[in-house]
Amino acid sequence: MTARTETDNHVLPAHGADGDDGFLARLGQRVREARTRRGMTRRILARDSGLSERYIAQLEAGRGNVSIILLRQLGRALHLPLEDLVRDGGEPAVDLRLGTELLARLGPEDLAEARRLLADRFGPPRQDARERRIALIGLRGAGKSTLGRALAAARGLPFVELDAEVERQSGMSLAEMFALYGQSAFRRWERRCLDTLIEAHPGGVVFATGGSIVSEPATFERLLSACHTIWLKAAPEEYMARVVAQGDFRPMADNREAMEDLKRILEARTPLYLKADAVVDTAGRSVDETLAVLEAAAPHQPDPRAR
Repeated sequence: MTARTETDNHVLPAHGADGDDGFLARLGQRVREARTRRGMTRRILARDSGLSERYIAQLEAGRGNVSIILLRQLGRALHLPLEDLVRDGGEPAVDLRLGTELLARLGPEDLAEARRLLADRFGPPRQDARERRIALIGLRGAGKSTLGRALAAARGLPFVELDAEVERQSGMSLAEMFALYGQSAFRRWERRCLDTLIEAHPGGVVFATGGSIVSEPATFERLLSACHTIWLKAAPEEYMARVVAQGDFRPMADNREAMEDLKRILEARTPLYLKADAVVDTAGRSVDETLAVLEAAAPHQPDPRAR
């Protein structure tokens, strides 16, 4: 049985739970999850993408445009994955395609082991340098700046806030960057600054990263491979209280459901934060108490100048 659209003469296969309806539902879920991880509202995503909020809402609800299904049918006929048809750049190398197919067949545990093997074989050769670079991750309000400065002072290391470095190198505030160029420009600057800082501090540094860095796979993988990463964790109510105490309402601007949004963002990012080398729970602890736990979680390396 087939269904014919009114807007074109293409014949579409009947929908089913495992067919086009299921595909559109999964596509909508991926868009919604990616938006949540980045802490973006539909309004912000619409502005940055040039699409309407209504279209994004329909897409997230599993009612994407029929052209998506037609493109999927084209890929099937060519025996090509949909991602290859919409890929930026040229045709991927055969070994890359075969490697990707192999990894796609692995379960979660085997996939994690494969990533570790690849990192050991082809990743950064200086494990000692990685241990001397300490990166703090977590939502805004976790205490990354306060604890990062204290840890750096205790270790005699420089302290760098990645967002501040983005502002310094780009010559504009984050608010200006987001307003003028959108989140994609910030992501490019974030990766560029991270690479620069990693190369500039082989002897040790403490980084405080932005809360959403984990939502950019390539940038987060770079951080994990080059730094000993620690997740500063807290309860949603504590995150919110600390942000409000700082007078910073940017992540919740024009949003009446701030706490629910915060909980959704934390839930979406938690599996990514858990990839850190260590987790330090700041809930109910003073700065001094948390610093003591953080000191224990951070690797102790001898001063390279003493060698």
